[in-house]
Amino acid sequence: MLRTAVLATVCAMALSGCVIIANESSDETVVHATPAAASVSPEARYADALSDTRRLPEEVARDPLRKPADMLALMNLRPGHVIADIRPEEGYFTRLFAPVVGAGGHVYAFVPNQTATRENAFADTLASTYSNTSRVTGALETMTFDQPLDVVFMGEEYHDFTIPRFGVDVAAMNRRVFEVLKPGGLYVILDHQAADGAGISVSGSLHRIEAAELRRQVEAAGFVFDGESSAVRVPGDDHTLTVFDPTIRGRTDRFVYRFRKPG
Repeated sequence: MLRTAVLATVCAMALSGCVIIANESSDETVVHATPAAASVSPEARYADALSDTRRLPEEVARDPLRKPADMLALMNLRPGHVIADIRPEEGYFTRLFAPVVGAGGHVYAFVPNQTATRENAFADTLASTYSNTSRVTGALETMTFDQPLDVVFMGEEYHDFTIPRFGVDVAAMNRRVFEVLKPGGLYVILDHQAADGAGISVSGSLHRIEAAELRRQVEAAGFVFDGESSAVRVPGDDHTLTVFDPTIRGRTDRFVYRFRKPG
């Protein structure tokens, strides 16, 4: 009877990846806590996310140019992490984040008020597709989540927020990102490179931003520059064309910066 009760208790543990060995010659049951999740490498998890069948074919086709595995590696995304994808639009990156963070993590698809009319529907589709994903709509300067975040990600969106017609207080936005992150949390930004010295002057016309200016703005909020990736740099781009020009669309020179909240 005792052995039966023990087995009933540890069966639930088996579902979490524990190895259970029962000694048939006695009532002794040995439980070895070896979570299966710990044995899966980050690279394998990223590969699984890339091959997830819930991804859209048109998004998969963009992978060779977008280098998603490099993006995931730069943000060191892991099971159990809580991440906000700021203005995810159709969800290219959200559809990668959700499988990686898994059931123990969460993805917030954050839609700014300015684009909610069109983009809430996209985020609702993401939330209905992935059980660990939810839509949040609000002001960038006061974005609120129901738990502290490990990562905040912006994919080719930051430049838009500096365009005057968007009406965003970018300094306040960056301070709010700082506040919603856990100590040691990461703020990862991917965007299109503008010419040296351009600052934010071509954000509305070319949809590019100078990397050095973006870094200055983010560091002013208290962040520490913590790394970058050259995976999506394109030396042949001379930074003079709009990112929507058909001769360069999808093949612009982009930078990816990682910032860390001290702590």
